Amino acid sequence: QVATLGVSQTGPRLLDALLKTSFEGLSGEFRLVDGQLQSSALQVLNVVEGRTREVGFWTPAQGVSPQLNSTGGGNNTASSVSDGGGAALRDVIWPGGSRERPRGWQIPTGGRKLKVAYPVKAGFGEFVSADSKNSSNVTGYSIEVFDAVMRSLDYTVPYEYVPFKAQGGTRSYDLLLQQVYLQMYDAVAGDVTITAKRSQYVDFTLPYTESGVSMVVPIKEDKNKNAWTFLKPLTTDLWLGSMAFFFFTGFVVWVIEHRINEEFRGPPAHQIGTIFYFAFSTMVYAHRERVESNLSRFVVIIWVFVVLILTSSYTASLTSMLTVQQLQPAVADVNELLKNGDFVGYQAGSFVKGLLMRLNFDESRLKAYANSAEYAEALSKGSRNGGVAAIFDEIPYMKIFLADHCSKFMMVGPTYKTDGFGFVFHKGSPLVPDVSRGILSITEGDIKLQGIETWMGKQATCTDHTGTINSSKLSFRSFWGLFLVTGAVSTLALVIFFATFLYKNWDNLRSASSSGSLWERVVAWARHYDQKDLSSHTFKEENRVDKGCDCTSRGRTAGSSPFRDASQSPLSISVHSFVNFAAQEEGRQSTSSEMGGPAAEPPPESSSIAMTPVRDGQ
Repeated sequence: QVATLGVSQTGPRLLDALLKTSFEGLSGEFRLVDGQLQSSALQVLNVVEGRTREVGFWTPAQGVSPQLNSTGGGNNTASSVSDGGGAALRDVIWPGGSRERPRGWQIPTGGRKLKVAYPVKAGFGEFVSADSKNSSNVTGYSIEVFDAVMRSLDYTVPYEYVPFKAQGGTRSYDLLLQQVYLQMYDAVAGDVTITAKRSQYVDFTLPYTESGVSMVVPIKEDKNKNAWTFLKPLTTDLWLGSMAFFFFTGFVVWVIEHRINEEFRGPPAHQIGTIFYFAFSTMVYAHRERVESNLSRFVVIIWVFVVLILTSSYTASLTSMLTVQQLQPAVADVNELLKNGDFVGYQAGSFVKGLLMRLNFDESRLKAYANSAEYAEALSKGSRNGGVAAIFDEIPYMKIFLADHCSKFMMVGPTYKTDGFGFVFHKGSPLVPDVSRGILSITEGDIKLQGIETWMGKQATCTDHTGTINSSKLSFRSFWGLFLVTGAVSTLALVIFFATFLYKNWDNLRSASSSGSLWERVVAWARHYDQKDLSSHTFKEENRVDKGCDCTSRGRTAGSSPFRDASQSPLSISVHSFVNFAAQEEGRQSTSSEMGGPAAEPPPESSSIAMTPVRDGQ
C-alpha cells in the first residue's frame, strides 16, 4: 500500500540539514558534495599478483602526488608524474611484469613475431638499405615510415624484418608479393608500387609517397650564340604582322598627308620611299617628316604607343636570351623517342617496363638499370653510343636521382598516373585499415619524421629547372589587342579622310569622270586626288608669305621666284635666307633705293652662280 503512505513534513528539512553537515572526524573531514561523501585523501595502490604496492596519493587540492603532504600539482599520470619538488611517483608494474604502459589489446600472432620482408636493393638506398653484416639492421625512408606507423597503433604488434633477394641477384617485386600471397611472409615494408594487378593477390595500405611515372632526359644548353639571335625573340607571325602594320600605318599617313603636305609629295619613287621610311623611323622615334592633318597625328600617336610596347618587349626578351642561361631538354616528349627509335631505360624489376611496352616501345629498345650511377652513365652516353636517350621511373626515384645530377638532367614530359608506394599485407589482414590511418597521420603532418625532412632537404639543394626551359618567344597572339586598336584607328582615320574628300570634291570628281570607261574614271579620280589641296591651311600660309614678299625690288616676280615652293631642301632654304638677309642689309646701307632712287645693282656674279644649283635642284 505505497499509495497510502504519507509524506513526512520534516523530510526535506532533514535532508537539507544532512547535506550542510560537516565536521572533523577520526578519518578526516566529513562533508557531502552532491550527496557524496568527499574524502580528504586517497591512496593509489598498484596490485601485482594479489599484492599491493603504494604508488602515491590523491587529494582534491593537489591531485596525484608521491607524498601525502607533497605540494605537487594535479593533472598527474600514474607512471611519469613528479611533484613540485621533483619527486616522481613510484613505477607501476603492469601484468606480465612490464613497466611500460600497455596500448590496449595485442593482435594474436600465435606466439610469434610478424615476418616483415624488405627488398634487397642495389640502388636507391634512401628508401631501403640493409647492413650487409646484420640483415635485421635495416634503414631507409620506407622503413622509418613503417616503424612510425606501427608505433602509432593502439595495440602492440611484434614484428621482425627479413631480407628478400630474388634468385640470381635480380630484384623482382612481383616475386616478393607472390611470397606474401603464399604466406611465406606476413607483410612487406619497402618501395612497392600499388597496382591493380598486384592488388588481386595482396592488400595494400594507403600510399605514403607521391605517385606518377615521369621521364628524365639530358639537358641541352642553348646559349643562342649565332648570327641570327636577334630574330629569335619574336615568332614568324609577329615579325610578319609587325611589318604589315608598319606598311599599313605609313600608307594611311601618306594618303592623308599627300594633298596638303609637300614632304609627302614628289616623284612616285620618292613617295614610296617616304611611306616606308616614315613608318620604320617611328621605331626609333626619328621621323623628320612633319604631319599636318589631325587625323594623321592621331594615327601616329596610337602607332608610336604600339611601337613603344613592341620595342620594350623585344629588348627584354633579347636581353634575357643573351644574358640568362637558357636550358632545354634534349628530348621533348615520348613521341620524339618513338619517332627516332631511341633506347630508353627503366629500373630493373619495376612495373615500368610493362608501362613502356603499352606506350608502343619495342622491348628490344628497353634497357634495365639498378641505381642512380647507372642512370647517369647511360644518359651521358646517349642512345647512339650504347646508352639511352631517356629514363622512365617513378617520381620519388627521379627526385632522388636529380638531387645528385640536377645540373645535367631534367624531368620533362607528361606524368603517367600511378598510386604511389604502399605497404603489403595478406588478403583480409585486420592491420590494413589501422596502418592506413597511421599513414594518414604522417602524410597530414600529425607525425613528424626526421628522415623525410632530411631527404626533402637534400632535394631542396637542387635548382628547379621547370622555369629555366627556353623561354617562349613573343607571338602575335600576345599583342593582337594592340594591333587591333591601331588597325581600327588607322582604318577609321582613312574612312573619315575619304568621306571628307568626296564631300568637298564631289562636283569636280563627277565632272572629271562624266564619260569614259571605269578605268578612265578611276584614273581621273586619282589625278584629281594627286593635285594639291590649295584650300588647305598649309598652302594658304605659303600663298600669304608669297604675296607679302617684295619680289620686284629684287628684280624678279612672284611667279618666277625660285624660292616659291615650300618644299625646299635644307641647303636651298639656307641660301634663300642668306640672300634675303643680305638684301635687307644692303637696303639699310643704300637709303637712295628706299627713297625711290635708282634701283640697286644686280647681285654679283658669284651670287648668281651660288644660286644656280638651288634653282636646278628644284
